[in-house]
Amino acid sequence: MLDEYTAPGQFDEMFDAEGRPRPGSTAFVERLRTLTLPQLRQRQQAAELMLRNMGITFNVYGDVGGTEKVWPFDLLPRIIDGAEWETVDRGLRQRMTALNLFLDDIYNERRILRDHVLPEELIMSSKTLRSQCVGFHPPLGVWCHITGVDLIRGADGRLFVLEDNLRCPSGVSYVLENRELMKRTFSRMFHGMSIAPIEDYGEQLLEMLIECAPPGVDNPTVVVLTPGIFNSAYFEHTFLAQQMGVELVQGSDLVVENGRVHMNTTRGLQRVDVIYRRIDDDFIDPTCFRPDSCLGVSHLMDVYRAGRVTLANAPGTGVADDKAVYAYVPEIIRYYLGEDPILPNVPTYLCSDPKQREHVLQNLDKLVVKPTNESGGYGILMGPMSSAEERSACADAIRGNPRNWIAQPMVQLSTVPTLTADGGVCPRHVDLRPFVLCGKDIYVMPGGLTRVALKEGSMIVNSSQGGGSKDTWVLRSNAGRCDTSQQEQQQC
Repeated sequence: MLDEYTAPGQFDEMFDAEGRPRPGSTAFVERLRTLTLPQLRQRQQAAELMLRNMGITFNVYGDVGGTEKVWPFDLLPRIIDGAEWETVDRGLRQRMTALNLFLDDIYNERRILRDHVLPEELIMSSKTLRSQCVGFHPPLGVWCHITGVDLIRGADGRLFVLEDNLRCPSGVSYVLENRELMKRTFSRMFHGMSIAPIEDYGEQLLEMLIECAPPGVDNPTVVVLTPGIFNSAYFEHTFLAQQMGVELVQGSDLVVENGRVHMNTTRGLQRVDVIYRRIDDDFIDPTCFRPDSCLGVSHLMDVYRAGRVTLANAPGTGVADDKAVYAYVPEIIRYYLGEDPILPNVPTYLCSDPKQREHVLQNLDKLVVKPTNESGGYGILMGPMSSAEERSACADAIRGNPRNWIAQPMVQLSTVPTLTADGGVCPRHVDLRPFVLCGKDIYVMPGGLTRVALKEGSMIVNSSQGGGSKDTWVLRSNAGRCDTSQQEQQQC
């Protein structure tokens, strides 16, 4: 079923231009060739049935077919060589260190603005800049405790950072569940593959949250704050709370009394010290942000600013993942660390700049145009695939609010072999979202969420718009360590 597999004009993650397996993929490809297409489909169906039975879902707002969907999963993994991952690991650590320094500076001394590294107007006009956080220093100086960084690979094989997700990044629960599905339905494929483990993520997350508790707190109480069952990532909220062994709470479960945050329990009020919040800034405290919010906790920000509770991620981190600010991250890294970026950005045009805006307006049919503060793939114009009417509407939107738009060249995302509904194994475009935890140290999960565009030719990988996911295998380069595959097969 692989004999006719080709990905013309694109970089394929598993095969080179001559159709040979890439380093690290050879053992998997040889094993895959021993299966027939019906046998592979049988395993895929078993995985999908398991997803349904285990209730692994996500929500799609406004979908006519129903809100809750079974998580889309493809059985063929993405494999990353250990040597390449070492570079990715270093690049992510560098990026998160610089962005945390940037946020602490922006909300305090603002040296980077005084030194004219970034335009002051760019920062002061950001929708996600929070005046309520000015003058605040979070514990350990960490603003971004949990980050998801979207990486893509172009046709030349180079990896780029597409965007940073520093507010409430989602998807890590599906990374863990994808690995569990693979071990249950495709365990023989792990044999002889030294794959870096990811199962300790829950422990790493809890340890980091405890490290970032307010100073002087012994045995801090950690909770996960969710908007509730109708949120698109509610499955993940419950999953992570279970993985850490902490309470999952809603705003109505918390109350501020005597300058502290407390949780209602059957034994009365219990103090809460660390809140892993999965609620956007606007809804987290109705006395500070949106007064009509029923999701947050009144006066929570007062306790936070007094240093008596930790919020992860910190409010106000969105200013660092504003897509217009993203264009300056290489300069941010050089300014705070004195280093060149290890992972480059995709070239980006800022529509707030008159010359760059004119270039964008004249080349809408060649560029990808994005709003600076949207997520989930919404509001994007894929220029080469757009109609004249869509480009005209986009041009009007850019002229009406230039600060709200950026543009980038169309990057032909790399492909990975994917089992399609009716065409066998075919190339489909993918990106990768590794997850990074920042506490006393930085932890980078080996791998991350590989998102795949299940539709032929599509570049949209978001699950809310028809995308799926794959398990991501990072091969360990240290041969002296024990073989993870043997451990995993013993667990199967």
